Amino acid sequence: MKPFTYAHPDDAASAVATVAADPGAAFLAGGTNLVDHLKLGITAPRTLVDLTGVVSEEITTLDDGGLRIGAGARNSDVAADPRVRAGFPVLAQALLAGASGQLRNMATTGGNLLQRTRCAYFADPAAPCTKRDPGQACSARTGWARYHAILGAGDSACIATHPSDMAVALAALDARVRVLGPDGERVLPLAELYRLPGDDPTRDTVLAHGELITAVDLPASPIAARSVYRKVRDRASYAFALVSVAAALEVAADGTVADVRIALGGVAHTPWRASRAEEALRGRPATAESFRAAAAAETADARAVETAVGGNAFKIPLVSGTVTAALRQLTTTGSEEAA
Repeated sequence: MKPFTYAHPDDAASAVATVAADPGAAFLAGGTNLVDHLKLGITAPRTLVDLTGVVSEEITTLDDGGLRIGAGARNSDVAADPRVRAGFPVLAQALLAGASGQLRNMATTGGNLLQRTRCAYFADPAAPCTKRDPGQACSARTGWARYHAILGAGDSACIATHPSDMAVALAALDARVRVLGPDGERVLPLAELYRLPGDDPTRDTVLAHGELITAVDLPASPIAARSVYRKVRDRASYAFALVSVAAALEVAADGTVADVRIALGGVAHTPWRASRAEEALRGRPATAESFRAAAAAETADARAVETAVGGNAFKIPLVSGTVTAALRQLTTTGSEEAA
């Protein structure tokens, strides 16, 4: 690990000013992702600006009945909050499906959203990686691609996936992100926070250097209480999603889908809002056949990578099965109590 300067400002505005003034500075929240990358040599900031006590750790109720989650709120605290468990169960379940209890006690809301890919080639400085260095090739395209993207990558050099479970749930909940920068505050939909790799895979989000997530707002919505998170992974704990589904469903009295929200994890460079599947479902019978057809509509443009050491074509039928299972669960139980 290379030497760095440590700063602990008194407030968010000072933190933003410190980082914005120094291209080599970075924010430090829980550190569960950044510290790994410091040790691996993936990043080497000159200055770390500690956000402990600088951004809010509170969860507050908004006037419309929604919630505001401070960027400093720990994942374990958010998952355990009674208002989250009752009104937004998909979020509590997604958080409990991630990492380990020890990490959830350290990881923050803002840090979770901004964590970087867990692609094995990105984490290995000896391996060519276009996300670390645009001049390099993507090792996953010819190597181990089991965990990599099938949607949104197209001909992009990078097929890494976003690792956050929390972000997938927030995408389904139409969450809004509050951001403080040198020019003041702005609010953007969570879906607009992230960007596909395109011609610059080094950038995961639209945030400028020095911009800081201060809070996440969850709008009040009756459908949010009827939601579920389903994660398929290689082992029962401490594993990233092969495919995950955050879903919320409202079924009309005649048995058709009145409203639906679906987001996918483990399939793209961003938390993937399944808008095609949602459109295909609205007004259709809430049946397994309809659910499978909607999943097929979402993956119609999927592009798998097959290599000698492990591809990801299996994710296409896995999306169908996982979406169908999650929506069928909601038609029978409403939502699964977060444990």
